Amino acid sequence: MNSRNRIREPIGDRLLLAVLYVALIAVMLVVLYPMLYIFSSSLSSPNAVVSGQVWLYPVGLSFRAYESIFHSSQLMLGYYNSIVYTVVGTFINVAFTVLLAFPLAQKQFPGRKIITLLMLFTLFFDGGLIPTYLLVKNLHMLDTRWALWLPGALSVFQVIVARTFFQTSIPEELSEAAQIDGCRDSRYLISVALPLSKPILAVMTLMYAVGHWNAYFDALIYLRSESLFPLQYVLRNVLILNAADPEMLANTAQKLRDQGFEQALKYALIVVACVPVLIMYPFVQKHFVKGVLVGSLKG
Repeated sequence: MNSRNRIREPIGDRLLLAVLYVALIAVMLVVLYPMLYIFSSSLSSPNAVVSGQVWLYPVGLSFRAYESIFHSSQLMLGYYNSIVYTVVGTFINVAFTVLLAFPLAQKQFPGRKIITLLMLFTLFFDGGLIPTYLLVKNLHMLDTRWALWLPGALSVFQVIVARTFFQTSIPEELSEAAQIDGCRDSRYLISVALPLSKPILAVMTLMYAVGHWNAYFDALIYLRSESLFPLQYVLRNVLILNAADPEMLANTAQKLRDQGFEQALKYALIVVACVPVLIMYPFVQKHFVKGVLVGSLKG
């Protein structure tokens, strides 16, 4: 189209658009600056961190904090445990959510309204912490990995979102055609429904995985063995209780510790804990927005 024939937007609309862009850029800076500051501080010399010289870029580039972290057996064990909890827990969550949401999305499924009402009831009323702890104890899951997987194996909110996606995004004609061809419900779910549900699966995977990766409260309640502690529990001890692993400070001179090495170490720990989530998000980002929008429609 010729630029001369292009319809010009009113001045009011252009001003509004400019204000929105400025506001979004301001929000982006507010969100990104703390992350940038933490990252820069983790790469700065301890003396620069303590004296407040770090503002935007690293000052006195130093990788000593990261070297200390990766020489810590306690932290590496916590990293391994968090990866196990996240991978296995996310698989359990997604599997249980799909297996419940898909039948509830079928109009011919008997009792689906009653089951939905019972699920919604649990969103407003909960048994509480003590009954849940007693249940886990009576099931002999205390101080085991199952205590972090089974009690939270299902999210009612995610079930409702997934059910809405199945209802609005997968045509009923596909199910009817599959039944005519003699396809079982399980085969239809695996071969037809799930390949068409990549957006909502990406959303659920990201939500569940981030929840598992950042969780520490369940570990605080149910776990006693240090060999089972996840990374976030170890970070809590370091950041809140100041219980740093001696291995992380073993090769550091006392003078360097006094100058703020432990402070730089805390920033490095935060960066190390955020890396897996930042790496995972780009792989599901293209499905994430679509899954959230479609799955959030009222069904």
